[in-house]
Amino acid sequence: MPVNSAHTLQLARETLDIEAAALLQAKSRLDDRFVKAVNLVLGVQGRVVVTGMGKSGHIGNKIAATLASTGTPAMFVHPGEASHGDLGMIQAIDVVLAISNSGESDELVAILPVLKRLGVPLLAMTGGLTSSLARHADIVLDCSVDKEACPLNLAPTASTTVQLAMGDALAVALLDARGFKPEDFARSHPGGALGRRLLTHVADVMRQGDAVPQVGLDAEFTALMREMSSKGLGATSVTDADGRVLGVFTDGDLRRLIEKGADLRSLKACDVMHANPHTIRVGALAVEAAEMMEQRRITSILVVDDEGVLCGALNTNDLMRAKVI
Repeated sequence: MPVNSAHTLQLARETLDIEAAALLQAKSRLDDRFVKAVNLVLGVQGRVVVTGMGKSGHIGNKIAATLASTGTPAMFVHPGEASHGDLGMIQAIDVVLAISNSGESDELVAILPVLKRLGVPLLAMTGGLTSSLARHADIVLDCSVDKEACPLNLAPTASTTVQLAMGDALAVALLDARGFKPEDFARSHPGGALGRRLLTHVADVMRQGDAVPQVGLDAEFTALMREMSSKGLGATSVTDADGRVLGVFTDGDLRRLIEKGADLRSLKACDVMHANPHTIRVGALAVEAAEMMEQRRITSILVVDDEGVLCGALNTNDLMRAKVI
């Protein structure tokens, strides 16, 4: 039976309103305890060990992943498993971030005295400000909510939203304090789009060896055309005897010569090339090549070493195959 559209939309909007209000309340409660939490994490030599039961555990998993990907070593330990051996993963040089809305989850409370005996700093995210978790914690971040978005006020909804946002706020503050850069992010995300953009170099995607079109200054026009056609780049380099790039000849240049009615058979590479063409260094990032090609409105570019010697070539198709663009 179809749902009542008006009622469904109203309920969805109320849910978002409740959770938005909970976030704004959490924002208004932020104080020096948050700053102390950031300094605590910055000061530890080990990792942030995140723990939590149920839905708070799911949030904890995500927070640990966010911290780890933004420069703060972190992992998640299930409190139930911690009581059966996984506490061995936690060292005195670590800091524990414990998440619980009530602060009284049995599995979590059971390991708190052990953490104290180990001398592990304890950071808590909880709505139970007088709970067992809060009493054991060195620092408490207030994640309390007036009510859950659940109409029954039972299912963790607004509370987990606040936990997640507080974890993001902590990760962002730590990221900034560590001077974390896009390059650092890319190193922990080599398979993602940013990783490809920031870790892929021209040398990784360029055409090399016989795949690079190349003729000498005195090459006949017919030889130039054969080289350009056989390599499929839509252009050919013109180099000196040492392989240094002196010029380039492209499909566009050919069209312009034909339009002018030039006697092609009498021409040599030195007569038709564009001198001092745009090139890119072999050690540059592939994204730099993409940006240069876009700015210059060209579809291919020659790759040279520090001495200007030709060592490769690439075009937009090469960059697209590498998912750089």
